[in-house]
Amino acid sequence: MLSDSQGRLQDRRPLSIIDIGSNSIRLVVYEGLARSPTMLFNEKMLAGLGRGIVSTGKLDPEAVTRSMEEFRRFRALSDQAGAEHMYVLATAAAREAINGPDFIHRAEEVLKTEIRVISGRQEAYYSALGVISGFHPANGIAGDLGGGSLELVDVNGEAIGDGITLPLGGLRLQDMAKNSLAQAQKIARDELARAKLLKGGQGRPFYAVGGTWRNLARLHMEMTNYPLGVMHHYEIGIESASNFLKQVAKGEIEKIKGIEGVSKNRRSLLPYGAIVLQEIMTAMQPSKIIVSALGVREGFLYSLLDEAEQKADPLISASEELARLRSRSVTHAHELVDWTARTFAAFGIDEAEDEARYRHSAALLADIGWRAHPEYRGRQSLNIIAHASFFGVDHPGRAFLALANAYRHDGIFNEAIAPEIKALATPRYLERARVLAAMMRVVYLLTASMPGIMPRLKWEQRANGVLALVLPASLSDLYGERPAGRLAQLARITNRRLVLAVEGGPSVSVK
Repeated sequence: MLSDSQGRLQDRRPLSIIDIGSNSIRLVVYEGLARSPTMLFNEKMLAGLGRGIVSTGKLDPEAVTRSMEEFRRFRALSDQAGAEHMYVLATAAAREAINGPDFIHRAEEVLKTEIRVISGRQEAYYSALGVISGFHPANGIAGDLGGGSLELVDVNGEAIGDGITLPLGGLRLQDMAKNSLAQAQKIARDELARAKLLKGGQGRPFYAVGGTWRNLARLHMEMTNYPLGVMHHYEIGIESASNFLKQVAKGEIEKIKGIEGVSKNRRSLLPYGAIVLQEIMTAMQPSKIIVSALGVREGFLYSLLDEAEQKADPLISASEELARLRSRSVTHAHELVDWTARTFAAFGIDEAEDEARYRHSAALLADIGWRAHPEYRGRQSLNIIAHASFFGVDHPGRAFLALANAYRHDGIFNEAIAPEIKALATPRYLERARVLAAMMRVVYLLTASMPGIMPRLKWEQRANGVLALVLPASLSDLYGERPAGRLAQLARITNRRLVLAVEGGPSVSVK
């Protein structure tokens, strides 16, 4: 049964996924099947099913017992959250262990649903779909490192190459190397020599998927004092990655800044994850490392969407949802998208594809902070947007979205706004964030944040290079000192001659 809370999208039907990996088992309940899925509930256990599988050929017996107990809890939690469907995916350890079939049978009885034991090729395919779903567009090699295996696959737009599975998951590599990091390095090098597809990734990004690599990236953020703690689309340059991975691969992880933020159960696998990534970089020679927060689970969800839904922009979809949940009028938000497009065109401001997408998103998000105290609307909007669960946007793009809405509330000439976020934006994005905010600050004073006004406003080119914002005669009462003053700010920041005019009446210069 859906919640009566207005903080939920009422047209969504929850569903859950259980991901049975070699090291961890995770339950995620999603609000519904959507292009940009939102988590309702998320819990994992570090079961270690694949520990010792190299020597015994079997799933760890203690881990099996603990897993069955957790499956009962996961089933109950899924039911409690109102999930109408449960999908269960099992990967390397369950498909390869001698006692894997018995484990799956017992788990199906507890969970009361079928378990999909996916092959290595399928795992690579779903991981690739996860990367495709999270980037606009993806073009490089995706690598998903789990506890039992590493899946590698070439991704270029919507095209997915043939994937390969290698026995280089953290737990397995640790077992194969008998806890020797030097031996692990040799094993990783030999195994990756089989991955011929890595040669095709030279000069392209490597998309790092999986918990071990995410934890490494978080440590890298700590080491470099990175200002935005958002994992998805975090980029690491090759030189910085090489120096960092060399330090982790030595095994002296307790000395690394931020290690207390990594669970003790995962720490021992970090050097092995670092070794595998080192060897991938040597074999592939990528342009950079990009972290993906999306993998097999999200790729599987993406596969359930129809073609039209798959082609939707994940950033715009998520922004639309937030506008529906938090703005005064979602219709007004859509009108602002159209009006800013017309205004950019009238001003002769060109937009690259991503710039147009980001303007579209920023307009949809422009009113999400309205319930906050007026003095904190800019700050709240910036924090929500900068840290939102958005996909299809890089970190400079996030900075643009956040700053545009902070400037819209706190003033375009406020230099004290979020210096740490400004440091992530390019100079062009900084300038455009101010310009877009200045435009929004004009029009909000004419609309009272309600729909129906913006479609009736128009820009007219007049003599001597003057550009007029024209109100229809029926809206002449909306003219006043405040919107004229805001238009003067827009004129100043864009270095243009602007006037505010009423159709059929005199115009008032604001420059």
